[in-house]
Amino acid sequence: MALQIDSVSAEARARRGWLRESAEDEDVAPGSPRRISIFGLGYVGAVSLACLARDGHEMFGVDIDPGKLELLRRGQAPIVETGIQELTRAVMRGGTVSVTDSVRDAILATDISFVCVGTPARQNGNQDLAAITRIAEQIGAVLPEKSTRHIIVIRSTVKPGTLDEVIKPAIEAASGLQAGRDFSLCFQPEFLREGTSINDYDNPPLTVVGADDPYAVEALRGIFGHLPCEFMHTSVRTAEMLKYACNAFHALKVTFANEIGRVSQAAGVDPHEVMKLLCMDRQLNISSAYLRPGFAFGGSCLPKDLKALLYLAKNNDVELPMLNSLLPSNAAHIDHAVDRVLASGRRSVGMIGLSFKSGTDDLRESPLVVMAERFIGKGLPLCIFDPEVNVARLIGANRRFIEESIPHIASLMTTDLDALVRDSDVLVVAMKTPEVLAALRAHTRPDQLLLDIAVLPERESYRAAYQGVCW
Repeated sequence: MALQIDSVSAEARARRGWLRESAEDEDVAPGSPRRISIFGLGYVGAVSLACLARDGHEMFGVDIDPGKLELLRRGQAPIVETGIQELTRAVMRGGTVSVTDSVRDAILATDISFVCVGTPARQNGNQDLAAITRIAEQIGAVLPEKSTRHIIVIRSTVKPGTLDEVIKPAIEAASGLQAGRDFSLCFQPEFLREGTSINDYDNPPLTVVGADDPYAVEALRGIFGHLPCEFMHTSVRTAEMLKYACNAFHALKVTFANEIGRVSQAAGVDPHEVMKLLCMDRQLNISSAYLRPGFAFGGSCLPKDLKALLYLAKNNDVELPMLNSLLPSNAAHIDHAVDRVLASGRRSVGMIGLSFKSGTDDLRESPLVVMAERFIGKGLPLCIFDPEVNVARLIGANRRFIEESIPHIASLMTTDLDALVRDSDVLVVAMKTPEVLAALRAHTRPDQLLLDIAVLPERESYRAAYQGVCW
């Protein structure tokens, strides 16, 4: 087999110049019908096959299961889904759909392939990539026979890095060709829900293509650009990760609603009314608010109210595993930031910001106060700048909190921001006021570490070694 692959690769190499030229010269108008193959006729594959055929494309469905192929030949969908039987019957009668178990026939007959094979979980939780790797190798073995540039679109859910580290090497090894030059490879996550998949196909929240290959991006824009949503082009790894982020967020929302339901039930409250009102808040609750990677939460409300809710649940013998995990997860985020500083081996630390939120003097439950305590405990010289915090003016609960947490905080504070930036080995930056940005641009130096927990703009303008706390 190795000798056969090498022989084919040599032949392919001899005509690559013409192949690339012909692919780049190929003129397909946006929205024009394409010849498309679908590998894997399970849930995503069967729906995609029917919808793309309905939209006017010539389709080739590929699967190793003869039962699925026979059902499709009879005009029956291999899945149970609202509207899919009628749509499958219509497109099969239309004569624009063929099905086969031959990878070679499908690749030679089409110019774009969507790979929708399963990536099931192994016993240890990792993905089983056997099927998608096998398909990649089989597709790669056929590519040298083609005289035009083929586009391979992975729709199977895979971990970030899988295209670059597993699928691309498998195709290149089997073909002797190079991704991005002789064939195109990209990732397009799907957002189909079982039960409403045809409607979801026609009305997606957005279309995302992960690719560094403009040829593939424009081809997919021609296929999906008519849909009533934004067409987003991003990196392959971002697109791979997006699918996991979406599914994890959906699982989180279901679990959150159920845990609120259980504790509401125990407290004699109608949880459906609670969640109905919660969802009416489009500024903070059902919005992009708080959904940006940054630093830990704190302040006078979130920590104490979460603790009170958990106490209510405990008193009513209600288990809330997810909500119980929030405070430990928040603490782990602070630990992560502290560990980044300690791992640098640098000594003196300058903290820019101390209150739980920029623009306030509230130090209660501030994660930055926790960080300051940790640095002091480790014996690191510490200097703090926060123009909103004046220890002498603190009153009430805010003052009591500081007296109990860091009673000698006044001796650590400075009003000389420029000197703090110049004299510190590590800068922990939690503010991005114009004053702070100007000091960072003017006084940072290459031997410093800048740990950003404020999502600073213009990062290239700071001379210190830059690290985001979780980016």
